[in-house]
Amino acid sequence: MLFTPIRLGALTLRNRVVMAPLTRQRAGAGDAPTALNALHYAQRASAGLIIAEASQVSPRGKGYEGTPGCHSAEQVAGWRLVTDAVHAAGGQIVLQLWHAGRRSHPSLLGGQLPISASAVKPSLPVRLPDGPRQPPVPHALTLEEIPGVVEDYRIGAANAMAAGFDGIELHGANGYLIEQFLTDKANHRTDEYGGERLRFMLEVVTAVTSVWGTDRVGIRFSPFGFANDGGDSDPEATYGAAIRALDPLGLAFLHLIEPRVSGNTDADPDAPSAAALFRPLWHGPLIAAGGFDRAKADAALVDGVADAVAFGRAYISNPDLVERLRDRVPFARYDRSTFYGGGAEGYTDYPTRRHGRA
Repeated sequence: MLFTPIRLGALTLRNRVVMAPLTRQRAGAGDAPTALNALHYAQRASAGLIIAEASQVSPRGKGYEGTPGCHSAEQVAGWRLVTDAVHAAGGQIVLQLWHAGRRSHPSLLGGQLPISASAVKPSLPVRLPDGPRQPPVPHALTLEEIPGVVEDYRIGAANAMAAGFDGIELHGANGYLIEQFLTDKANHRTDEYGGERLRFMLEVVTAVTSVWGTDRVGIRFSPFGFANDGGDSDPEATYGAAIRALDPLGLAFLHLIEPRVSGNTDADPDAPSAAALFRPLWHGPLIAAGGFDRAKADAALVDGVADAVAFGRAYISNPDLVERLRDRVPFARYDRSTFYGGGAEGYTDYPTRRHGRA
């Protein structure tokens, strides 16, 4: 089933292999994508769908050096290089819209404090060019400020459309801003955004679907992950409520990260997967991500746990991942030292099996 077509909302995928969003910190000046990024994604265009890396919707949404944005004309032009290259290679690509929230540092934000649902300081350091540094207590967004942040997402969605993407994915995972509003670890508010922790997420969904419609918008969650100091005291209840609220809207897809690849090293290996647990609550297409190989992907599809499977780190070193999966060929190994930052090395120079070069 991995190589049969699937429809995700308005998108028809030629196979069910999805390239997961991967932060690589290789944006150019002004956080704009470049021809190097276009080549990287075009090399991987045989995926049924590419979900491009997390891209900040505003300057204050940035969480790492070298991440691309989608809030300026230069960034839109850079992303157009990427989408044109992917489409020319026969692929489809959506953009992951992201706001790091409290998982940032004033040195990345022009001296401003990071923002969040509440003034709760993260316990984990932020990775900066000069090494890890502890983030400050974030600024808790006021009721007057929240609509402006929601509008940043709407503008990011409009810019993604102008850049030629086929749709968008909202980053609601891995301890970033949407998750910070969803979870009781980061959201200590006593107003309507604390009493109803789904509110911010739903307002953002409404904003971006006003641009794209519902059938070209997906959302990604990591219900049992602890990445970036995320997490919730009752994830099954919190994410069950979130998924139930989203289910009637007709979104293109729900994208769930499994626990062991989202920072939860204490995850019970015998516990049901996130996809299996929440599948009964979701009646649209579901993408499962995390630790999949060909056999596990086939099993998830056959069992109906997922409709498509996302591969992350395997795509770093295997631009021809679809072909390797189809031919049951082992994956090439990746080099962790080249994951973040740098140039072509470890980014566009991994060879394909067939041609011996990328």
